[in-house]
Amino acid sequence: MAERTQGRARFGPVVLGGVAAAGLSAVAGSKPWVAGRSGSVDTAADSAMASALSLDSVQESPLAAALALVLLACWGVLLVTRGRVRRAVSVLGLVAAVGMTATVVEAYRSLPDKLADALLRASGTDTVATDLTGWYAAGAVGALLSVAASAAAVALVPRWPEMGTRYDAPTGAGAADAHDAAPKENIDIWKALDEGRDPTA
Repeated sequence: MAERTQGRARFGPVVLGGVAAAGLSAVAGSKPWVAGRSGSVDTAADSAMASALSLDSVQESPLAAALALVLLACWGVLLVTRGRVRRAVSVLGLVAAVGMTATVVEAYRSLPDKLADALLRASGTDTVATDLTGWYAAGAVGALLSVAASAAAVALVPRWPEMGTRYDAPTGAGAADAHDAAPKENIDIWKALDEGRDPTA
C-alpha cells in the first residue's frame, strides 16, 4: 500500500518533468547545434547566407527533434491508457529517450567535422573554426532528463493512477443494458450522473 501511495505521489512530478524535458529536446533539436567560421562565411552572423549555402543540414540534428516528438506523444498516451498498453508505451518512451541521447553523442562527434568540410568548400579558404552552440547543450540536458523521467515511468507506471472505466464507451450487451435501464425519475437521473452515465442516452 505504501509503495502504491508513493508511486501516485510521484506521478505528477515525473510526468511534468518528462513532458518538459521532451519539449526542450524538441525545440533544441530544430535549432543549429554547431556554428562555424571560414573566411568570409560565418554561420552565426550570416544565417541567410548559411541557408543559401545549404549549411543548415550540417548544423542541425532532425533525428533528435523527431525522437523528441515521439517521446512527447508517448507522455500524452500514458495519461489516457491503462495496463499493458500503458507499460508498453512507457518502454517505447524510454527507447526514444535513449535514442535521443545516442543522437546527441553522435552529433558531438560528427556535426563539427561535417560543418567544417561544408564551410571550407563554401569559402574556398583553408582555415575553419567550429563551436557547439547553446542549443546543443540544451538538447543534451533534455535528452538526459528524458532518460531519467522515462526510466522512472517504466518503474512506477504499474502504481500510477488510471482513468476509470466509467469514461469508456459502453459496448456489446453492457451498452444495450445501459440503454434499457435509462433513468425515468429525477433520483435515477442523479444516480446515472454519479455513475458516469449519460441519462439522456
